[in-house]
Amino acid sequence: MPDAVVIGAGPNGLVAANLLADAGWSVEVLEAQDVPGGAVRHDRGVDPGFVSDVFSAFYPLAAASPVLAGLRLEEEGLAWSHAPKVLAHPLLDGRCAVLSRELEETAANLEAFAPGDGAAWKELWRVWETVREGLLGALFTPFPPIRAGAGLALRLRGSGGLRLARTMVLPVRRLGEEEFRGEGGRLLLAGNALHADLAPEAAGSGGFGWLMSMLGQTYGFPVPAGGSGALTSALTRRLERKGGTLRCGQRVTEVVVRGGRAVGVRTAAGDAVPARRAVLADVSAPALYGSLVAEDHLPPRLLADLRRFQWDFATFKVDWALDGRVPWTCSGAARAGTVHLADGVDGLTRFASQIAMGRVPDEPFSLFGQMTTADPSRSAPGTEAAWAYTHVPQKVRGDAGDDKLTGSWDAREQEAFADRVEAQVERYAPGFRGLVRARRVLAPPTLESLDANLHGGAINGGTTALHQQLVFRPGPGSGRPETPVPGLYLASASAHPGGGVHGAPGANAARAALRRPRLISLSRLQSRLAHRDRKGRR
Repeated sequence: MPDAVVIGAGPNGLVAANLLADAGWSVEVLEAQDVPGGAVRHDRGVDPGFVSDVFSAFYPLAAASPVLAGLRLEEEGLAWSHAPKVLAHPLLDGRCAVLSRELEETAANLEAFAPGDGAAWKELWRVWETVREGLLGALFTPFPPIRAGAGLALRLRGSGGLRLARTMVLPVRRLGEEEFRGEGGRLLLAGNALHADLAPEAAGSGGFGWLMSMLGQTYGFPVPAGGSGALTSALTRRLERKGGTLRCGQRVTEVVVRGGRAVGVRTAAGDAVPARRAVLADVSAPALYGSLVAEDHLPPRLLADLRRFQWDFATFKVDWALDGRVPWTCSGAARAGTVHLADGVDGLTRFASQIAMGRVPDEPFSLFGQMTTADPSRSAPGTEAAWAYTHVPQKVRGDAGDDKLTGSWDAREQEAFADRVEAQVERYAPGFRGLVRARRVLAPPTLESLDANLHGGAINGGTTALHQQLVFRPGPGSGRPETPVPGLYLASASAHPGGGVHGAPGANAARAALRRPRLISLSRLQSRLAHRDRKGRR
């Protein structure tokens, strides 16, 4: 019997399993899919000569994560690769905002948009450098982050703390207008905010856009050399070297609760897998509380709160094998790993508004990845392994375009919307379509079929909006990995601090599980001492 069973071999599940194994626990990881990785996998499914990341691709949060750094995955063969430039946002008039890992280069680029904007970017970076260590410590630890928060408060003595707090809750449109005279800095902040489901007018989008921009400035947007699955392989090798067990093709259908405590799981094949100490669930909160755990083991208030759980936007992705490099009209985009495609901040607002109204966008904001530019091993010299993803509503109520899309995402709708995404790329790179050797379409239902945590194509385990963060994640009064069932821990992106490949939810769950046996032992010791004291008084 293992000490712990981990449900799901995504990055959070594998991080949790590794940390438990480091502590000397025996660990068994059960994964529903035939391969591990969750949304961190690659294949050659578009064309045999091209390595394509099936889901996620660029990992600034992984590069910044103290959790992953502590696992020393380079010892398991993981290597990171960078594009010459981090990110670009071209405009149709030929200008292009470019984020570089060199601060002076980024500042010079933004200065070309408006005098003084280079200095404004440097000031945002100076604030970041002041708070970076404490902020990342607070981000990647359980809520409330007492130790990291105290250190951050010391660095922000006086008025600095309130100013930063205001920045973090500002809408990104307002933040950009306050900080920059020209479009360049505003584009970098707003485009990065839409890596999550945060419209330019949403509270908190300024803080998220600033965070992602500063991560890019400091760490870049690196990719695992050889494909995203290299990160999964490193985590898996480390776990097995530490004595952990991974079994794929094992879909868990029930968390077994006995005596008010989680004691194991049951699989779709009917097999019971007991756990001596803990069950850690790298699954979405609605799946854990709405399916795996019987309702009679859960407080009614939690079940009511979960009915209000909000998913993030659905995702639609297209992969390409290209016979040449993308012919961008803006040369600044050619050397960037990530390219944002939208006609200014107003274009981003229009896109987000259409999704809010339940309409499939007619000019979808696209995050475009140039993977061979970022990692030359992905395809032959002179070619490009590329992808783009965009967002669509979870519930489609209409089509802002002319294709009468309904959200059924049948073959016709998939091809029609993929053509719409290609048309958006073609606006900024005329001739792009002539380079397409092969393409693959991954609509929201397809993404969910490949990873059940991507409900309806949601990639962040729930909305990034303020009302479902910190103590509100996954519901009011949460914010920690412990669940109402003793011995059961939420270890997925549905828990604080949320989506992104950084391993923090898994690490938080593992540390909570490791603390609990000590607490139980202390409680038992206190009980025995009290019993002995009572006997002595008789």
